[in-house]
Amino acid sequence: MDCRVLLVAVHLRTNLTCGRWRRGSACRPRRCAGSCGGSVPLVSWRRRPVRSRPRIADGTLAPVRDRSVAASSRNYRLSANVQVVVDADTRLVAATGRRVPGTTADRHVWRATGPDALCAGTVVPVDGAYFGTGLVVPHRRRRNRALLPREEAGNAAQRHVRARVEHVLAHLKNWTILRDCRLKGAGLHHAMQAVAHLHNTAETQ
Repeated sequence: MDCRVLLVAVHLRTNLTCGRWRRGSACRPRRCAGSCGGSVPLVSWRRRPVRSRPRIADGTLAPVRDRSVAASSRNYRLSANVQVVVDADTRLVAATGRRVPGTTADRHVWRATGPDALCAGTVVPVDGAYFGTGLVVPHRRRRNRALLPREEAGNAAQRHVRARVEHVLAHLKNWTILRDCRLKGAGLHHAMQAVAHLHNTAETQ
């Protein structure tokens, strides 16, 4: 394995600052992150179209210290909202979206970052936060009207399917870089792409 790829992987896993790396090292992780793009292909909306296969989508809040791309969110931290699309069968990450401030609702992030057009014609189960996007959302209880038995059964089946994307997001959050990202600008987006690729590589071995 290329030492630069290994160094970037260690940086993503541990999230160590440059000051904690050996001073004499000529190869710093943040320098290598941009230079090893050919060795670590990244996931993006445009490189991997998400049509023709069943997908599951959800958003996750990634704590980030760059105030220009983050906002104080419901997790009481400065976070960014990142959308993730997962293959329903293989549980591989099909695409990751651009980061937006964490206070933005999932349905607005979904429309603003591009996946709505790429997932056109595909069945994409999501949670209730995507109401009004045209995706498959759970049945909602209306005022003075309880859910019908078939609607309750449909919601239960959909929760079972959507659990797969929750498990994938939990695996991605095992990488420390996504629990306290110090990178600025598009750094969180590139870190998410790299972690998604490493997740897919591990799952297909």
